[in-house]
Amino acid sequence: MCGIAGFQGKGTLDDARRMIGRIAYRGPDLQDAVMVDDTGLAHARLSIIDLSHGADQPMKDASGELTIVFNGEIYNYKSLREGLLRTGRYTFRTDGDTEVLLYLFREHGERMLPMLNGMFVFALHDARNGELFLARDRMGKKPFHYSEANGTFVFGSELKAVLAHPEVKNEIDLTSFNQYLTFEYVPTPRSIVQGVRKLEPGHCLVVKNGRILSDRAYWTIDLTKRSISESEATAQLDDALLKATERRLMSDVPLGVFLSGGIDSSAIAYYAQKSSSTRINTFSIGFDEASYDESDHARLVAERIGSDHHVEILKQRDSLDLIPDLYAKLDEPFADASLIPTHLLSRFARKHVTVCLGGDGSDELLAGYPTFGADRFRKLFSTMPHAVINAMKGMANMLPASDKNISFDFKLKQFLRGFELDAQHVNTLWLGSFTPSEKRSLLSTEVRASLNNAHGLEPIDDVLRGSPWADNSLNEIIYVFLRTYLLDDILFKVDRASMYTSLEVRAPFMDVEVVELINSLPDHFKRQGFNGKYLLKKVMRGKLPDAIIDRPKKGFGIPLSSWLRKELRPLCEELLNSQRLQREGYFNPTYVERLKKEHMTGRANHRKLLWTLMVFQMWLDQRK
Repeated sequence: MCGIAGFQGKGTLDDARRMIGRIAYRGPDLQDAVMVDDTGLAHARLSIIDLSHGADQPMKDASGELTIVFNGEIYNYKSLREGLLRTGRYTFRTDGDTEVLLYLFREHGERMLPMLNGMFVFALHDARNGELFLARDRMGKKPFHYSEANGTFVFGSELKAVLAHPEVKNEIDLTSFNQYLTFEYVPTPRSIVQGVRKLEPGHCLVVKNGRILSDRAYWTIDLTKRSISESEATAQLDDALLKATERRLMSDVPLGVFLSGGIDSSAIAYYAQKSSSTRINTFSIGFDEASYDESDHARLVAERIGSDHHVEILKQRDSLDLIPDLYAKLDEPFADASLIPTHLLSRFARKHVTVCLGGDGSDELLAGYPTFGADRFRKLFSTMPHAVINAMKGMANMLPASDKNISFDFKLKQFLRGFELDAQHVNTLWLGSFTPSEKRSLLSTEVRASLNNAHGLEPIDDVLRGSPWADNSLNEIIYVFLRTYLLDDILFKVDRASMYTSLEVRAPFMDVEVVELINSLPDHFKRQGFNGKYLLKKVMRGKLPDAIIDRPKKGFGIPLSSWLRKELRPLCEELLNSQRLQREGYFNPTYVERLKKEHMTGRANHRKLLWTLMVFQMWLDQRK
């Protein structure tokens, strides 16, 4: 796991060094940069495989014609290396995967990409034609930002690296801002900055003379179903998860597994321990607030599989003290508050290991979120008259606001908000923040005029436009989740939370063989009635305690609602001060004051709305 940055066009070696310096925490072992003609390439290395300096980057091939900077891991690089050796045309100076990419490109060019099983972004300069070839992994596990600015192409693992180049201007994109208020993140391919984009997963770019020549997809999500028996599907998923986990255990540095006590991370911990000849390290954190604490469930799993378990029980102060520094590092507003415990877990694990495996991706692939079940209710309720639904909203609003994690009143109120939107948008709203009608009250007159009544849900329409899965089915929901929430919330969160502590996190559920297997399975293997992750639960029955398999879905959260009324209230008042909001011109201060008052008095739980606004304000502060 590393960081990359660079440009083609205007710029100097000092520019490349400054860019990579902004994200040096991604690779604390070494930062270096080179100029090749008009192209600057920079790399920050976190040494995982082949710890020798011969594997440092930027790396050239033996001819000196190809130069690469690479972030990620290629899990099948050894077999690819053997294939190259059999040609008799290549010799290797290193034992890692970076040099394999160089010679794969020389041998196959762009056709190399479908051969790779891993998480990656890389930029490869070819001096033979002056082209820069860039690619991102299939699921978007590794981040990649780029910009075309004044005849110069600029790229980096994070937005802050791109903004460090003198040709890139840091101006807010109001369309992206509008989308952030709905999603709690800025969906790919946009960024919060005008002119800076994110490369879509499974895509590659060809750049020459500072200009993009092509942007192509080398892989797309395929949800076409095949006929398969339940016993066959169970055996295949069991085998695929075992092999995917085994692949991710390769490391020349200490390695462990995140263990929350949910079925996803517990399954990965099980397969990791099964694949290891020694006791693996597992890590979890616990909290004072009982409804947010899963440490007992994690211990239960650790005892069952026999791992060397590490747990840290955190005080409220640990999370609160973290907020200023953590959110000062974010170069794009991101309002999923589970970033905080994920970072705390990463920081704890980094004291012991350099690499961790996690359970990310299972909920999206196997329809595990409660919203998948809620969609069945929505279809039933959508036949009711609006007057009945409005009456239900009124009764729901009379329920006392609870601060507990995913409380009944919270779920009910979020569910009823969904009837404001079309079917293809409702899952996004259930997980997100502001509805279109709420934003009409929230945004200033000037911003609303600039947005020309855009509702902020356009990314969903873009994802579904031309897709064979735009049919209001389970396929459609899964497809949207994989292209939006998984990509720009879950994977973004884990990447930033871990890399801020220089920890690499690997996700076996994101293995291409696992993804393609699960996507090919009939719907009833994913969800039966209101029971999500049906097949995974069947696979893990007997391997994990029944109490883990049968427990309801529980998010990795913090007691944000109560904190906003108490410990975080001064920060909330400071960031959402009416005079400040009036001066900045983004929000209607009167509406924000109403949200604050309703939350502080306990009349409503506006934690998601207020935190979304507070995170944007913190992001504005770090731009100054």
